[in-house]
Amino acid sequence: MKSIGIILAGGNNNRIGRLSDKRAIAALPVAGSYRAIDFTLSNMSNSRVSKVAVLPQFNARSLNEHLSSSKWWDFGRKQGGLYVFTPTVTKNNNSWYQGTADALYQNIDFLKRSHEPYVIIATGDGVYKMDYGKVLEAHIAKNADITVVYTTLKDTDDDLTRFGVLKLDENERITEFEEKPLVASSNNVSIGVYVIRRRHLIEILERCAREDRHDFVQDVLVRYRNVRKIYGYKLDTYWRNIATVDSYYKTNMDFLKKDVRDYFFKQDVYSKVDDLPPAKYNAGAEVKNSIISSGCIVNGKVENSIIFKDVYIGNNCTIKNSIILNDVYIGDDSYIENCIVESRDTLRPGTNYVGTDDEIKIVIEKNVRYIL
Repeated sequence: MKSIGIILAGGNNNRIGRLSDKRAIAALPVAGSYRAIDFTLSNMSNSRVSKVAVLPQFNARSLNEHLSSSKWWDFGRKQGGLYVFTPTVTKNNNSWYQGTADALYQNIDFLKRSHEPYVIIATGDGVYKMDYGKVLEAHIAKNADITVVYTTLKDTDDDLTRFGVLKLDENERITEFEEKPLVASSNNVSIGVYVIRRRHLIEILERCAREDRHDFVQDVLVRYRNVRKIYGYKLDTYWRNIATVDSYYKTNMDFLKKDVRDYFFKQDVYSKVDDLPPAKYNAGAEVKNSIISSGCIVNGKVENSIIFKDVYIGNNCTIKNSIILNDVYIGDDSYIENCIVESRDTLRPGTNYVGTDDEIKIVIEKNVRYIL
């Protein structure tokens, strides 16, 4: 393909709560066996983008471990490859990424050493499926300077004010762009995917650096919207951003719907594969409308829940409408409802945690199994 990919995976915020205490948002587990970034990486691979750079920053350890081999997404090639660029102290710079534009600028040598004429920039916290090649075709056909992929949300789908909100004319040219407005004036929101010519991007980043500007949305898209030809490309299919507790919970719960599972998994979504045995269901286990991942042992009742890898569920337990992350031990006679249980937790026998539909409870307990 005529483009390279860059995935911005360094962001963090308070809306995801304690789920980002020990991992980047892009490394959050999704749908039983995946990480959030797997969906963007798979889109790159399925779109035949062979050279991809990931730019992590906050709590990058688990994300770096997940990306330790490029073979899982078929980037292990003689040409192309998967690159992970964390912030690095150099002679000319000793700061972390100060924004998305600064993250790109600090890795501008990657852009300059590449030969592909276009760059596809994406975030690592979106769950969706897309052929970036079609976006590039539309970008070239319209002779655009920048193309922004957007979707239209219903008022009930999500909090519109946490996204970039845009308006377009009849030719799909962006006329207004507001980043995280107090009051949303449109239901069209950017999904954080952009296409731009590589040389044009280098020029913009160098100018931003000279002017001490650091944010790609505010200092490029918003600032240049009336100067450059910035067009929109609409994504009409499933898309969710997982950067809040509510959206993370709802995204996982969506995978309990057959149509959502079929949509994503009839075309491959790739991920790092762990060498774990199949899930085991002992006498007394009862499972309804749930995803049970490899390495799990189930003795109790599981309903409308997603159980991630290597989880033990004890006798007479009830798990309802909940997400149990990797490597959790749940003791006998426990009751969990409307909760997200953090990975590597140990829940003692008789534990009871209940959230509500409006407020999902995040469960984090001291892990006695791993104390030295």
